[in-house]
Amino acid sequence: MTILSISAAASGAGGAGGFLISVMPLVLIFAVFYFLLIRPQQKKMKEHQSKIGAVQKNDEVVTGGGLVGKATKVDDEYVEVEVAKGVKVKAVKATLSDVIPRGSAKPAND
Repeated sequence: MTILSISAAASGAGGAGGFLISVMPLVLIFAVFYFLLIRPQQKKMKEHQSKIGAVQKNDEVVTGGGLVGKATKVDDEYVEVEVAKGVKVKAVKATLSDVIPRGSAKPAND
């Protein structure tokens, strides 16, 4: 009987340490996910939002649907995109996927 009571007392005292050791891998995995996945994605999203917020007239834009054109009119919520001569499309500003500033676009075959 005494051996059983001694082993029970020893396992009860190490319970807090055992809990910390068993939780430590989960904390480590969360930290790795945060620094390798979550944080870079948040940074990329902030850069994208600032790029979309800085759209100006005559910038080349790419919509979420893949249309490429020149921004002819910019409001707080909408952007008017000219995809061909005389063909203008009104797009929601939040659906723009990329903005190419004026003068940085290269001709296709030159």
